Amino acid sequence: MEFRRNQRHWQMSSLSRRSVFGVLLAVAAAPQFAFAHKNQFPDRFLPQLVNSGRRDWEAGSVHVVPDDYFLYFMLNDGLAIRYGVGVGRKGLYKSGTFTVARKAKWPWWRPTNAMIRREPHKYARYKNGLKGGPNNPLGARAIYLYDEAGRDTYLRIHGTNEPRTIGSAVSNGCARLTNEHVKDLYERVEISAKVHLHPKG
Repeated sequence: MEFRRNQRHWQMSSLSRRSVFGVLLAVAAAPQFAFAHKNQFPDRFLPQLVNSGRRDWEAGSVHVVPDDYFLYFMLNDGLAIRYGVGVGRKGLYKSGTFTVARKAKWPWWRPTNAMIRREPHKYARYKNGLKGGPNNPLGARAIYLYDEAGRDTYLRIHGTNEPRTIGSAVSNGCARLTNEHVKDLYERVEISAKVHLHPKG
């Protein structure tokens, strides 16, 4: 029995190896993150390795906790890489469990019809879409969330070039990270991963 416990302790999944290596790189890059966003949001919103205390959250899954403005990319045994996020404003945040069905670098974007109806002065001019680039609202990367029936929910985890919005509820329902941080998350999250948008308190 003791041998089996020790053997299990030393066995590491490919996800664990990639994650631990990636964490070390993220920690090494932390000063660059801090410099890029100096004075724009608190240090607690910088990517960091944490013990979430949630062993029931599956490795490889993503959890957005809106009241704390944190996104957790889960590793093993409750460890996670925690990022600061901005979330949907009042009435537009939608909780639930979703599946990553697609990812894109410098994604094309079109506001939803609901967004155009709510704020035509802001979004109507983009009704034909906007190509990817630094001025695109989806930023450098987008992770597309689908429902259990395989339908696009129009919810995204994406980048933003407005780091001051991290730690606030300002979006049309999506979760946003800085462009630097979403690039890091993008490489870790796999197609078919589960994303849990937890309810607001």
